[in-house]
Amino acid sequence: MPVSKAQALVPGLRVAPADPAEDAASLERLALWVLQRFSPIVAVDPPDGIVIDSTGADHLHGGEAAMLEALTGRLAMSGVTARAAIADSWGAAHALARHRAAPVFLCEPGTGESLLPPLPLAALRLPPATVAGLRTLGFVRIGDLLGQPRAPLARRFGPELCRRLDQALGQASEPIEPLRPNGLIEVRRSFAEPIAAAETIARYIGKLAVQLCAALEERELGARRLDLLCWRVDSNIQTVRVGLAQPQRDPKRLTRLLCDKIETISPGFGIEILSLTATIAEPLAARQAASRLIEEPAADLSGLIDVLANRVGVRAVYRLAPVPSDVPERSVARIAPLAEPVGAGWPDHWPRPARLLPRPEPIETMALLPDHPPVWIAWRGIRRRVRRADGPERVFGEWWKRDAELIAVRDYFRIEDDGGERFWIFRAGDGENLGTGSHRWFLHGVFG
Repeated sequence: MPVSKAQALVPGLRVAPADPAEDAASLERLALWVLQRFSPIVAVDPPDGIVIDSTGADHLHGGEAAMLEALTGRLAMSGVTARAAIADSWGAAHALARHRAAPVFLCEPGTGESLLPPLPLAALRLPPATVAGLRTLGFVRIGDLLGQPRAPLARRFGPELCRRLDQALGQASEPIEPLRPNGLIEVRRSFAEPIAAAETIARYIGKLAVQLCAALEERELGARRLDLLCWRVDSNIQTVRVGLAQPQRDPKRLTRLLCDKIETISPGFGIEILSLTATIAEPLAARQAASRLIEEPAADLSGLIDVLANRVGVRAVYRLAPVPSDVPERSVARIAPLAEPVGAGWPDHWPRPARLLPRPEPIETMALLPDHPPVWIAWRGIRRRVRRADGPERVFGEWWKRDAELIAVRDYFRIEDDGGERFWIFRAGDGENLGTGSHRWFLHGVFG
């Protein structure tokens, strides 16, 4: 469309000259950001895509679905609108991300062949001339090509058409060349004869860890994230990613963390190249060890945290910190296990339950309004008679955050049933004015 016509249709339209070189550099910077935070194998997929091999890294983010949500969510917070898809092959993921995802799409293993036929021919990453020629012959979607003889298509359009079709269906391999920017600290070892035994892999991991730590020490850096890439003889890449709670360059600790993941490596017919990379490195200056003659050194929990985080995922290991808020569900936040103190304290004027439910659950009650506790409650299908109660503790809404909380209140009670179990319940509202809440009852916590 001519610029003059576009400006006539959209008043105030901003027009900027195209800069393909800067666009490519920006895409590479974005790919590097993904490399550092989500997966060891990332490559640029011009002009507007990034291809990620999430094998061996998705469990660190809570699974493939959670990883997709986290990736698109963090991009959206940075002002980047993205669509993402996970599939068995690069070609299928490329097609589904651009023509099916809204904004994410998770393809179940083995179902890519049934999802591709309805998609347009442009999803196969074919040149525009090839797509135009196929449309002239009456081919509109990928499914129109699946039942056609390959030889006539190859003679007319060349081998690229059949190759792209096989790659999308997962019938032809398409290796990903990992992005490795300048300045990334990496050591590798090539083997004249492929290796496959776990003991041999562990021995060479230890040697690579020593070399990597020496390179880190030269730059006064410590590793926060390590990627071990194993190139097999069949061009398949096996990956292992481990994270650390604090910058480290202790070869023994790094070797132990990596060797714990050897069972996840499938060597196939053998591994011909091992590569160890410090994907994220932070400053770590040498310091003198504390003397036991003067004071007892503080306990170092970073080793335990590293082991747990790499087994169950980074998001599953955290520490709870208080937040200055009277609303119970807003008074707790998750922080990193070794994060600095937040400078706030827990409220001590009223007892708080040991277990706070993710969200308040409605209960059935009978109580005298406005200030009396319930006589009985029914929660999750079980009716409990209230033997003792304490309260109410009135919690006001945070009016400075939302207008809807200007006059909203909650009245909390601690109750104990006949079996000795204690619960934390509240009534939404003051019991008199409907504007303060619905006057429904909820159970919010359980005391230990």
